[in-house]
Amino acid sequence: MARIRGAARGWARWGAVGLLIPGVWLTGCAAQSPSILAPVSPKGRAEAELFWFIFLITAGVFVLVETLLLYAVLRFRARDPHTVPPQIHGNNALEISWTTATALGLAVIFAMTWRTMAATSAPPADAMPVKVTGHQWWWEFEYPTLGITTANELVIPVGRPVRLTVTSADVIHSFWVPQLGGKMDAIPGRENTLWLQADVEGVYHGQCAELCGVSHANMRLRVRVVSDADFQRWVEAQRAPAAQPVEPLAQQGYQVFMSKACVGCHTINGTPAQGKVGPNLTHVGSRTTIAAGLLENTPENLARWLDNPPAIKPGSLMPRLGLTPEEIQALVAYLSSLK
Repeated sequence: MARIRGAARGWARWGAVGLLIPGVWLTGCAAQSPSILAPVSPKGRAEAELFWFIFLITAGVFVLVETLLLYAVLRFRARDPHTVPPQIHGNNALEISWTTATALGLAVIFAMTWRTMAATSAPPADAMPVKVTGHQWWWEFEYPTLGITTANELVIPVGRPVRLTVTSADVIHSFWVPQLGGKMDAIPGRENTLWLQADVEGVYHGQCAELCGVSHANMRLRVRVVSDADFQRWVEAQRAPAAQPVEPLAQQGYQVFMSKACVGCHTINGTPAQGKVGPNLTHVGSRTTIAAGLLENTPENLARWLDNPPAIKPGSLMPRLGLTPEEIQALVAYLSSLK
């Protein structure tokens, strides 16, 4: 009876594990997080195909080994605990066979991995250059051939390759947009190269993938993939100087911006503000998010951010400036007008 109860408890544990695995899988699917298994780029598809190729091989090996193990356990289990089974030498032919099969399988995986790396490593010759700089905790994007500098939202045309030169201004970060394929470390004093190409218009979410400080998880980004016509319109709008405030409240916000610490940290083209510590705000009103993707760009969220940045992003280099509610509302009006 004790043996039966022990076996029952063992099968119960295995049954619980079996139920847990699909539960975890479904939970991950429900979260709808960006996944390398839902690629929208040639590079991403090549990497996803390599993953599934290796997964199927390893899953087949796992099923085969576990099946043989269960068969051996059930077929040759001891009837008498005091009986010692005959001690025999291993089967040389069998050992040579599974060693050879393992070596061949690893060789195939190595060859497919090498092929994928060779096909996806070098950027196409006609790729549009973009310089990516990681900061604690936001992303700076500079389009050197277009004369544009923006932050946290990378805008690219659909179907066109983009060559990213990735570096860091402070500590090691890692640029990663799962659905577009590839991941690249941003290292101070070093430039690494990564290329992307999106074949479907839309918004794709990314994240810093290297622990870089207390707000590492808050260092997000978005890649907006638009049509060629929309991209050209975006370029023209970004090249234009900052809009002059028209409404009285926005004009008041301009005066607040230029008289407070904002002017020393941020750049707004066409104004005395030429700071390099924080993001370029020349067209901040046209961005869909603020605080490196943490908040949607709405007047309410912008007011929250201006009131107390460290409360939203711990460790933020932008301190609480002690602005009055009236000053905050004026700044919101001015910054929202910068489109």
